[in-house]
Amino acid sequence: MAEIRAKKSLGQHFLRDLSAAERMADCLSLTAYDKVLEVGPGTGVLTQYLAQKEVELHAIELDRESIPVLQSKFPTLSARLYHADLLKWNLPESLSEAPFALIGNYPYNISTQIVFWMIDRRAQIPEMVGMFQKEVAQRIAAGPGSKVYGITSVLTQAYYDVTYLFTLDEGAFDPPPKVKSGVIHCVRKAEMPEVNPKHLALVVKTAFNQRRKTLRNALKSLNFVETGPMEALAQQRAEQLDVQDFIALAQSMTHGVPDHPGLHQGPAPTPGG
Repeated sequence: MAEIRAKKSLGQHFLRDLSAAERMADCLSLTAYDKVLEVGPGTGVLTQYLAQKEVELHAIELDRESIPVLQSKFPTLSARLYHADLLKWNLPESLSEAPFALIGNYPYNISTQIVFWMIDRRAQIPEMVGMFQKEVAQRIAAGPGSKVYGITSVLTQAYYDVTYLFTLDEGAFDPPPKVKSGVIHCVRKAEMPEVNPKHLALVVKTAFNQRRKTLRNALKSLNFVETGPMEALAQQRAEQLDVQDFIALAQSMTHGVPDHPGLHQGPAPTPGG
């Protein structure tokens, strides 16, 4: 069978480090769910370790060239191997209601959008392990005060506990990317915040899009009444607030806030992440 060529248009960099692939697979707790969805299996380096787990493995791959290779390597996966674009995909019936974990060496050009796709489906996704461009992984895991703390950090950490696991050099991939890569582990919080997710997304994006301004000025368009959380936080800037501060602000919002698109339509991903 012909060798699969990595396609720049799909952001492909095939993982070839077997120990890293095994480590990623072993990061999954495999508790409270029995289904796993791998995004972008490519040549199947990570897939081979997931296939050894006692789970119902599903995989989605956009590259048509990879499909017959994966079917040949993993014949038992064929019925649960989907040729589709994750961001435009309707979950099949077998995944439409049941909880499942998400894992993958994500295409760098849509990796941030995959995170928002996960957040939009947080009721079904208790856990995620993902390979990202290192800077993107650091951003997702960053805390207040960090230079890379931002929209993705807050919106992910509102619903998931995020751990940065390890870094991989360029040589772990074929072809080697021009950046290092980082693996993160997201575990859904035991209790979801009681907040309108559209309000939270709007507050976070508005605040960070004017991050040099104090919240009083950055959030002026949202017509906050300066009582409660807003009164206490008005003089601070977005990067100074922790996740709970943003949740409190969103909870204090009044009615009449404009509708907001799904999170996966949020901030554009950084090239390569």
